[in-house]
Amino acid sequence: MIREISIGISMAVVVSMLIMGYDVTPFLFLAVAAGALYYFAGMRGLINIKNFETGSASEHRDFSFDDIGGQESAIKELKEALDFIKNHCGIKHLGIRPLKGILLTGPPGTGKTLMAKAAASYTEAAFVAASGSEFIEMYAGVGAQRVRKLFQSAREIATRQKKDNALVFIDEIEILGGKRGKATSHLEYDQTLNQLLVEMDGLKVDDKVRVLLVAATNRDDMLDPALLRPGRFDRRVKVDLPDKEGRLEILKLHTRNKPLAEDVRLEIIAKDTFGFSGAHLESLANEAAILAMRDGATEICQHHFSESIDKVMMGGKLDKRPSETEMRRVAVHESGHALLSEIVRRGSVSTLTVTPRGDALGYMRQTPDDDTYLYTKDFLENQIAIMLAGSVAEEIILGNRSTGSSGDFEQAMRTADTMLQSGMTELGVICPDILPQELKHKTITGIVKEQEERVRKYIIESKIIITQTVEILLEKEKISGERFREIMRGQLN
Repeated sequence: MIREISIGISMAVVVSMLIMGYDVTPFLFLAVAAGALYYFAGMRGLINIKNFETGSASEHRDFSFDDIGGQESAIKELKEALDFIKNHCGIKHLGIRPLKGILLTGPPGTGKTLMAKAAASYTEAAFVAASGSEFIEMYAGVGAQRVRKLFQSAREIATRQKKDNALVFIDEIEILGGKRGKATSHLEYDQTLNQLLVEMDGLKVDDKVRVLLVAATNRDDMLDPALLRPGRFDRRVKVDLPDKEGRLEILKLHTRNKPLAEDVRLEIIAKDTFGFSGAHLESLANEAAILAMRDGATEICQHHFSESIDKVMMGGKLDKRPSETEMRRVAVHESGHALLSEIVRRGSVSTLTVTPRGDALGYMRQTPDDDTYLYTKDFLENQIAIMLAGSVAEEIILGNRSTGSSGDFEQAMRTADTMLQSGMTELGVICPDILPQELKHKTITGIVKEQEERVRKYIIESKIIITQTVEILLEKEKISGERFREIMRGQLN
């Protein structure tokens, strides 16, 4: 409105000067130059401050901690910290210093942003959100100005909404709060972080609007120590990948609005998705619904979920079709993996396919017995054997190996190196920094060669199983783990 009035007054002045006989060319030139400067300055952030995403708890009333699955311990710890905000009178009476900041850390897709929104609803607070990248500009002072504006906006919004609390959420805070001194040629990063530290130091329990800063990052190792000290971010909540029970809970949340067939077993899907984040599981449920729609089905079946797991893990099916010779080699390779997987752990093979997906021409997917976080020597040796089985099967069945085994070899060497560093070799406990490279190489290759000989024995004894599996794969392109186990039982009997 003010801009329109100013333009109208300026035009009236110019017309008046023309009527009076004045030369208005210099004034028009200055006006155009000033307008261009204003426009480009606004585009670069010198005049206009970023309009941050704002909201209130009422806008998030339909979103609560009950809508977040698989993070019970993280939610419990976060609620405990938020209770200090809700019960501010009690903590003031006891002389407890209020929490100024809560840092959410964990892998991408685990629900950190959702937890911040739920926290705003839980504390009935005005909600202001921004990303760390929004504060960094090439012009000095802009980032610091935006930090001031962010906290100022939070207080103003809370006042307008008659709220006592405001929650400021900064995602990807490692961009804004990275360790100082790294960008030696540009002090804008340091100035922006310094302003954030000043704003956090200014938060007090007796403020008219109590402001809580919640930040999220998956790179907490990059944050400046001054930001992590007590009195700034007082609580660090780990939002980790969900376990099997957590994955089941998340799947129930994301399938509650979807028609599921009677054969759907979410427990089996949760078991098959070890390492999936909440975002992966949401994508899995969505992809299963898309596959059901493509098939013209009115309900989502178990095979839709099984296909979606492969798609989320490996990517979509590729149009490229290998030659018949290459297809046979891929089938032999994956059959070798599956054979060793079943030998070292019965019931571990979930799917076996030669359908190209992503960067893979074929793959064998395993089903873990349980979520495992510690690995024994036997387990690691078995994993190396499974990795090597594909190339050994190619050599025994087809007479030579191919470049398709390079990724398997890399994984096998890394696993052997893990055994070395964990004291699981004949060298015992070692210091990797002073261990001679020649001795390290000899030890690692010795582990791999030992497992290769073990695999060779199994493959030779089970050539018929691999040959029969290859023929079925070439015909149907995909077989289930149960079908593969039937082939093994038929030949062993």
